Amino acid sequence: MRRYTKHLFLPLLLLGLWLLLNDSLSPGYLVLGLFLATALSLAAIPFRPVKASIRHPFLALKLIAQVAWDIVLSNIAVGHLVLKGPQAPRPGFLAIPLRLTDPHGLAALACIITYTPGTVWSGFDYETRILTLHILDLQDEQQWLDTIQKRYESPLLEIFQ
Repeated sequence: MRRYTKHLFLPLLLLGLWLLLNDSLSPGYLVLGLFLATALSLAAIPFRPVKASIRHPFLALKLIAQVAWDIVLSNIAVGHLVLKGPQAPRPGFLAIPLRLTDPHGLAALACIITYTPGTVWSGFDYETRILTLHILDLQDEQQWLDTIQKRYESPLLEIFQ
């Protein structure tokens, strides 16, 4: 049964969005939405060759909470840095070695880094597994290494690998 229900999520989500955006439950919109949801779901199959599997969902929820808190703190820090005035920030690039190999874990890490104000995922070398990170105010490189590797990468390794 579970094998069939996992294939229904995307079409049902697309149908729900279609009906929500059209603000109507009329039979015509329902039939057209079913057709579009099914067609788009089938068309998306070749673009998902690697299936994601989350091994520790509660750890994922804990990581989401941690990232949300870090985003709030980073917003405050960047706002303080911008409003502080004459003292300019010290931007810089930092090379961070990663152990993460799962593409979904790397995508999650890229989102975490990019969502956090003051940091940008600048590049990633798949051969050397080196992440290049741009930081708005780079004062302590070791603190950033610990933050990325221990706070974000370690839970992502447990969740996805």
